[in-house]
Amino acid sequence: MKTTIDKKRRLYRRRARVRAKIKGTKEAPRLSVYRSLNHIYAQIIDDERGLTLASASDREIVQSAPGKKSLSKKDLAFKVGELIASAAIKKKIRKVVFDRGGRIYHGRVEAVACGSRKGGLQF
Repeated sequence: MKTTIDKKRRLYRRRARVRAKIKGTKEAPRLSVYRSLNHIYAQIIDDERGLTLASASDREIVQSAPGKKSLSKKDLAFKVGELIASAAIKKKIRKVVFDRGGRIYHGRVEAVACGSRKGGLQF
């Protein structure tokens, strides 16, 4: 049980370290990625005003296409990146600052970044 608590504590410390260096502004809001065990979520946040400008999750993709062949978690994460990019471009946001949320830039977190770059975001 102690190792689970230590892992969470280390994740929170890494997240705080990343957030100390990254701030979302009006010109370049923060693209925050949250990865749970089963799902992945992305938000574009303006930290100066404290507003969420756009959001996307893999739940939206699964609900919009029922009956299709199920995708892998990494493919869903890539589609979440494309979805958040399209939502941002509708709001005339082209440049963002990427916040990996204390996770390493690998796997699903990297897939969200690649999908958002393909969708037209710059960071």
